[in-house]
Order: sequence, then C-alpha cells, then structure tokens
Amino acid sequence: MAFTAKDVAELRKQTGCGMMDCKKALTDANGDFEAAIKILREKGMAAVAKKADRIAAEGIVDILTIGDTTAMVEVNSETDFVAKNATFQEFVKNILKTIIVNKPADVAALMECSCEGEEGTVTDALGSKTGTIGEKLSIRRFVILEGAVATYIHNKGETGVVITFDTDLADKAEFAECGKNVALQVAAMPVKYLNKESVPASVLEEEKAILISQMKNDPKMANKPEQVLAKIVEGKVGKYYENNCLLEQAYVKDDSLTVGKYVASVAKELGGNITVTGFVRFDKGEGIAKREEDFAAEIAKMVNG
Repeated sequence: MAFTAKDVAELRKQTGCGMMDCKKALTDANGDFEAAIKILREKGMAAVAKKADRIAAEGIVDILTIGDTTAMVEVNSETDFVAKNATFQEFVKNILKTIIVNKPADVAALMECSCEGEEGTVTDALGSKTGTIGEKLSIRRFVILEGAVATYIHNKGETGVVITFDTDLADKAEFAECGKNVALQVAAMPVKYLNKESVPASVLEEEKAILISQMKNDPKMANKPEQVLAKIVEGKVGKYYENNCLLEQAYVKDDSLTVGKYVASVAKELGGNITVTGFVRFDKGEGIAKREEDFAAEIAKMVNG
C-alpha cells in the first residue's frame, strides 16, 4: 500500500514522532496508517505526544567552538538524570555543530536545519531522542559569537558563560588565562551590563528617582538641599555601576582591582590590546516554572490511569 508525504505529516501530527521515524513506520507497515501508529507505540515513540504538556526545566547548557565561531545552547529535559545521559549529551553536541554550520537566526529556523550527526531535521532528531530517552526534550535558546572568546561551563552544564574580546593577543597563553578568569567572574557574580556606557539612560534615571525618593522619606535626609541630595545620589549611582557592570566590579581574585583594570594590566604586561566587548550567560532552567506536585497525588494519578 503506497503512502504520501501528507500521510507522513499526519502520522507525525498524531504521534508527535520525528518525520524520519514516521516515514520508516509507514514503510514497515506497507502504508497502513493504524499499523504504523502501532509500530511507533511498540517502540515507545508515540508517547512523545503525551509528553508535550510536561515541563522540561532540567537539562544542560553546553558550548562548542569551531574555528572562529562559538555557539552556546540550552537544551532542556524533565529530569537531571537524563541530563547526565551520554546519549543526551552527544545529541546536544550535535545541536551545537548544527548551529555553527548553519548559523540559524532563531530556534524556529534551527528546527528546520538538517541535524549534524543525526537523521533528518533537528525537529526529527528531537522527536526521535524524546522517544528514545523517554522524556520531553526542548531546545530553549542559543547564541552564536564570532572571534576571540573565553568560555566556561559550571557544574557540568548548570551555567554557561561566553566572553567576547577584541585583542591582538589571542594566541597567548596569558590571554587565555585572563579570559578564563573573566568568565569565572561572570559565572560567580552575575551582572546585567558590560560597562557604564551599556546601562540605558532610562534605567539610570529610574535608579536616581528611587534613591531621591528614599532620601526624601528619610527624616535625617529630607531637609537637606537638593544639590546635596544630588551629590549623594551620584555617589550611590557609582555603587550601582559596581554591582551591575562587569568592568566596574571588584575582581574576585584581587579586590583592589576592578575587572576592567585587571584586564588592562594583563594587556599592558603582554604589550598588546585586550578589550572585553561583551558577555553572555545562560543559567539552566532560568525563568522556567517547575511544576510542584504532591508525590502521593502523583502516584495515585498513575495508579488510577
């Protein structure tokens, strides 16, 4: 019995399995739609669709550099156990390779790319791996960066950091050490902005307004002249920069230096230029609401079907 691309698409829609898996099932079933569904169920793959409403908040953040291109991705799973699975980790590496080869604009575009090291598109591979591993998997986000970078992965994928540089010292071991130290800084002490210039004017104005309001509500400060309050606010804004801007932060290995001054000292010592141009930090599961369920209720639900 022959089958069409439309049949494959419909089978994929009904089962949630990958396109290649649906095509193979229909081939093995000689085009019989119900038999193909049965084949997928017997393989445990049709259960993928039932996993769609589950929350995938575990997983890993991983990083790969090929040539001058670096990619960082967050791929989520339902449990931390799966994140430690070698098959899952290899799949994440293949996703990273796919990102670097194709440089897709976003996750939607990535899903349509042919997946490196896997059969079919990323969508197909994701469906297939979900069926094989037995948990909902999802690709949440990725970033592509070009040029000199330093990278750091904390606690086997809990947090990933990429620092970008403009430098003529990229081949120096001392630069690599400096880059690693800055990446460790971002992992240890999260910040919102690179430097003072990166802070939006609207954010600064809001911060100043809050500080002035706080002082006017303080009986000890309320009667001070506006110009005195303004001066105090400027001092407090400096503290805001220290807490929220990477290059203004105290360097964790030597708090007599800011991160910016530390980088400048390394550049001077090497007789070249090192400029931090940006950073990206991914925390696994950041912002994903994890479903909290009573364990006894969960068991009862399973027993009662």
